[in-house]
Amino acid sequence: MEAYLVGGAVRDQLLNLPVHERDWVVVGATPEQMLAQGYTPVGKDFPVFLHPETHEEYALARTERKTAPGYHGFVFHADASVTLEQDLYRRDLTINAIAKNSQGQLFDPYHGQRDLQQKILRHVSPAFAEDPVRILRLARFAARFHHLGFRIADETLTLMQAMVLKGEVSALTPERVWRECERALGEKNPQIFFDVLRQCGALAVIFPEVDALFGVPQPPQHHPEIDTGIHTLMALQQCALLTDSTLARFAALCHDLGKALTPPDVLPRHIDHERKSKPLVLALCERLGAPTEYRDLAVLTAVYHTHCHRALILRAATILELFEYLDLFRRPQRLEPFLLACEADARGRTGFEQCDYKPTSFLRVAFALCCAITGKSVDPEKFTGKQFGEELRRLRIAALKTIAQPEMAST
Repeated sequence: MEAYLVGGAVRDQLLNLPVHERDWVVVGATPEQMLAQGYTPVGKDFPVFLHPETHEEYALARTERKTAPGYHGFVFHADASVTLEQDLYRRDLTINAIAKNSQGQLFDPYHGQRDLQQKILRHVSPAFAEDPVRILRLARFAARFHHLGFRIADETLTLMQAMVLKGEVSALTPERVWRECERALGEKNPQIFFDVLRQCGALAVIFPEVDALFGVPQPPQHHPEIDTGIHTLMALQQCALLTDSTLARFAALCHDLGKALTPPDVLPRHIDHERKSKPLVLALCERLGAPTEYRDLAVLTAVYHTHCHRALILRAATILELFEYLDLFRRPQRLEPFLLACEADARGRTGFEQCDYKPTSFLRVAFALCCAITGKSVDPEKFTGKQFGEELRRLRIAALKTIAQPEMAST
C-alpha cells in the first residue's frame, strides 16, 4: 500500500499558496489493513479513515458510477485493485487530479500541471457531467483563482451548459446550493461565482431573482453601467474589497432584487424598488435555507439602503428611526455589515468605484451618540412607562441634531 497527497493541497503547493488542509488517497490497501495500522474509519459512503497521529483523512482509492440523477445517485467501488490513475480520473478538474508520493514525486496523468501553468480550469473527463455539484465547485474555483488570471476551458463551459439544459442542476438540494454559495461569498472575487453560473445558464435555475436583474436598465446619470445585473455584480465586487463579511456580501447581492419587478413603462426609473425587494429576498432565502442572520440583514439592506445613502440630509428623528428599524440597539453588530453593503452599492457603479462615501462614517458617529444615551440618562422619578421610552428617544434625537444638517434636512 502507498499513500499519496492529492487534490487541493498539491494544487496549492504548485501555485505557492497556503495549504489549509491535506487529503490523502491510499492505493493497494484494504479496510482491514487500515484498521490494523490504527486508522479510524469515518466514511459513510466509501472507506475513509483518520490517521492515528495527524488525524488527516485517508481515503482508499475508488471509482464511481452514475446510477440516478443528481449528486446522490452514485455507486462507489473501493478495493486494493483500484489504481491511482483510476482514482484521479473521477475527480472534477485536472488541476485537482495531481498526486504526490512521500518522496515528493508528482503523478499527473491528466496534465493538471500544464493547466496550472496556462491558468485553465478544465474538467478531467466526461464524468464531470454526472455530478451537478461540480458546476458550483468550478464556479467557486473560478472566483478563488480569478485574481491569478484563471479562465474556464471552452469545452468545460460547453459541458456545463449541456448539464443545465439536461436538468441536472434542478436536482441539487437547497442545502448544498447554500453551502457552496456561502463558501463562494468568502472567496476573493465572489462576483465571478455568479457570473460563471450565468454563463452556463445555472443562475436562472438556482438564483432566478438575481438572474432577472440582467437586462433591466437604470438611469444612466446615476448608473453609467445601466444594466442592473451588472451593477449587482459590481456592488458584490466592491463589497469584497471592503470587507470579508459574507453577511455584507450576501446583502450586497440581494439589495436591488425589486428592480426586476419595475413595469416596462416606468423604466429606467425604479419607484419603490426597496419595498418590492423584500418578498423576493425572503423567497430566495427560504428556498435556499439561508441562515436567519443572512436573511435579516439582506432584507434590511434591500429596504433601507437608500436611507443610508441619504443619511447626511435626513432629519435627526429619521436617523433614529433607521437605527430602530435595523434593531441596532439590541443587535449593534448589524451596523457594520449594513453600512459596508450600502457603501458597496454606491461604489458598484462605473466611474464611482473610488467615490468618497460619507454616510458610512457619519452613521457610525450618529449611532455612537445614541448608544451613549441609555436608560440611565432618563430620570425614573419623572418618567415612567411609555413616557420613559419617549424621553429616551427625545434625548437621542437631541443628540443627533448636534451633527445633523437642518438646513439640508429632509425625511
